[in-house]
Amino acid sequence: MTASPDGRASRRSVSELGSFLRHRRERRSPADVGLPGGGRRRTPGLRREEVALVSGVSTSWYTFLEQGRPVRPSAQVLGAVAGTLGLTDDERDHLFRLAGLAPEGPAAGPERIDPGLADLVDAVDPRPAYVTAASFDILAINAAARSLFCGAVPNLALWVFGDPAAEELLVDHEEVALGLLARLRWANACHPDDRRIAEVVAQLRETSADAARWWTRQDVRDVRSGIKRVRHPEHGVLTLTHTALHPAERPDLTLVVYGPSDLE
Repeated sequence: MTASPDGRASRRSVSELGSFLRHRRERRSPADVGLPGGGRRRTPGLRREEVALVSGVSTSWYTFLEQGRPVRPSAQVLGAVAGTLGLTDDERDHLFRLAGLAPEGPAAGPERIDPGLADLVDAVDPRPAYVTAASFDILAINAAARSLFCGAVPNLALWVFGDPAAEELLVDHEEVALGLLARLRWANACHPDDRRIAEVVAQLRETSADAARWWTRQDVRDVRSGIKRVRHPEHGVLTLTHTALHPAERPDLTLVVYGPSDLE
């Protein structure tokens, strides 16, 4: 179920795409999409022409798609087909990948996380912990992390490059900033349709001369665990280990937990 370098679906995924569409079509009834039943049917579910009608595409085009013929659906059209077939979010992402397209990025607006994950962040206190989105927006943070950062940090990347307090707090500020920018480039490649990542990158390049200059270096990194040295106003210089984990159900999120320190 892979795509070729130019984004086209492989032969195997095209075959699986047709099978997937047929099975999901057979699970839908005309009533599910607002159509009359039309009497007895030789096979269960919707007919191809009914899927095409509701999705706003031609019957021949949809038939070619199911048959694995060389058609290249756009994200908009594939999304319409997914809606007609009543696909879940996971099934929709699967459909896009089979067709050689990246799953649609999240809609604009504040992202939310599962309450259980937020509770876990609070539960590990007094160890600093927080959860970031792929854009490095901080979605949950505990009291120990707020103390470590000396306040609220809405977005980790924008804070590191834009807040003078970050440069004072992070002993190895340039190294941290370079690593963060490399991870942001990795996230940008993994989630090319994520508008929030694009917004953060654009803001960094516009407001930070360092970010604009370093972005052209094309550095890429995905490692998020490691060691940080911080200059805390009350505790002096602290050397902290931190571990990064990805929740199984939301691998685009990152849970970061710092090890024992003098803050405990």
